[in-house]
Amino acid sequence: MSRYFSDRHGFGSGDAAITVREDAPPVLRYAIAEISRRAGLSPTAIRSIVCAVLFEAPDPNNWSEYPNIWDEVLRLLDTCEWYKVYDIAETIWRSLEYRYDEQELFQAELNRLFREKGIGWELKSPLGIVFRGDANFTNATEKAVVVFQETGRETAAAEIREALKDISRRPVPDRTGAIQHAMAAVECAARDLTGEPNLTLGRLIPRLNVPRPLDSALEKLWGYASENGRHIREGTQHSAAEAELVVSIACAVSVFLIQRETEISSSADAL
Repeated sequence: MSRYFSDRHGFGSGDAAITVREDAPPVLRYAIAEISRRAGLSPTAIRSIVCAVLFEAPDPNNWSEYPNIWDEVLRLLDTCEWYKVYDIAETIWRSLEYRYDEQELFQAELNRLFREKGIGWELKSPLGIVFRGDANFTNATEKAVVVFQETGRETAAAEIREALKDISRRPVPDRTGAIQHAMAAVECAARDLTGEPNLTLGRLIPRLNVPRPLDSALEKLWGYASENGRHIREGTQHSAAEAELVVSIACAVSVFLIQRETEISSSADAL
């Protein structure tokens, strides 16, 4: 049972619109310390992790847990680079590996904070803190990985994981890499479905029998990815929205192709 009244009784306005990506607002910096404390860590234990991540020496003049060491933790979190805040959160979460209930609480509370404060990240096991898009992005990427794995397409599933890693890099996301890996997943699926392991996606699209005008849309997506994902030009940088869109569409196309093939095979077996 949830520990919160609002969850138990269905109150709430849903997730806030994502407004924070490459930043760590004060509410997050404080919450990491507070959530760590709720997960059973003492100020000394939290300080040890924070100092290790930041390569800072603990203040030897601070002896008492409260307020001295606690205030030191808050100061370190408040003054470090934004991306180090996420490094600290991940490290604290991983330190709870053998304390399942406490680790689960830390993960749940941090993700609740991300959703309620419009922070575009998510703490996800076993990866750590990864890019969080809107609901469509999350559903598309998660479903693609599941479908790939269930049909034995581990290489394609790995490409989607790599796309998520690239788009989640801190402090500078590799959005070009995310686009490359997402389209590589489509190409892997297309090669397997057509039995043509050596052709590029551009040459495979006519063989996939994608209904019109979806075939033209897929060709344009391939053209965009080839121009903007494979042939990198100096001074160009993709927006988060662009990368999120391409990854989402690539996942949706892959799932469509595989599920259509499964349905065709099932119908043939039934005859």
